Amino acid sequence: MTTQRLSRLHQPHFRSGPDHRQGLDASFQDIQHNFAFATIKVGRWVSAQEQQIAANLIFDALSDLAAILNLPNQAIGLRQQLNFAFGTGGQSGVQAHYAPHSRTLALAKNAGAGALAHEFWHAFDHYITDKLFAPPHYKFASDTWLNKNKIIPHALNEALATCFRCVLLSPCGKQASGYTQTAIALDKQLQQLYYSRPTELMARAFEAFVQDHPHISNRYLVSGTKQTELAKVGIYPLAKHRDEIAQAFKLYFYQLGFALKQR
Repeated sequence: MTTQRLSRLHQPHFRSGPDHRQGLDASFQDIQHNFAFATIKVGRWVSAQEQQIAANLIFDALSDLAAILNLPNQAIGLRQQLNFAFGTGGQSGVQAHYAPHSRTLALAKNAGAGALAHEFWHAFDHYITDKLFAPPHYKFASDTWLNKNKIIPHALNEALATCFRCVLLSPCGKQASGYTQTAIALDKQLQQLYYSRPTELMARAFEAFVQDHPHISNRYLVSGTKQTELAKVGIYPLAKHRDEIAQAFKLYFYQLGFALKQR
């Protein structure tokens, strides 16, 4: 007798945190309303049962993300400029994807678990660029900052620039950080340019910050920044540097959340 293996969507995803749904089921309409997404699309091959499982997982994950970042839930949709897709609009063989041309965060039906925080950072990195820099600038703020564009003077922008500096550069600000150097070395070994891209360095640092939260843990939101083989070779920030990055992110998002909650 053989037993059928559950798809990744149907497998349990560890979570420890507040009960955001009061024990009730959420819908994709609830997700769009609560997090102020511009649109939500669900793939035609996602069954009603799969939609319900996914909606609950995604609602909890986004609620946890907002709580970790000290942001209002409605801020997750980036002023209704971010679109969300589940089981459609992704890339073949990719568990999750952010498409800047359409401003769409897409999760694959059975492979999106653990990738939500990473892709949210890409969406945020894209969204914040023209708030941080005057034109001309690159598509993503992380690329633009590393190319020494001057930021628009503002306390929030200074705090975000501190996050970029802390992740990408050494304490003196004149060399790549050890984290960045490890990614560069791995890319050379693999003969590619991926892990050392500023956008990817920042997204993985953000993942580590989210996963290290002391009171909220959600494997559907983020996983793999500590015990995976890539984590062990330093593809995520380590030790003291990881703590310093967390403090920089925490300060920035605390200030951003405070400002948004005053409106």
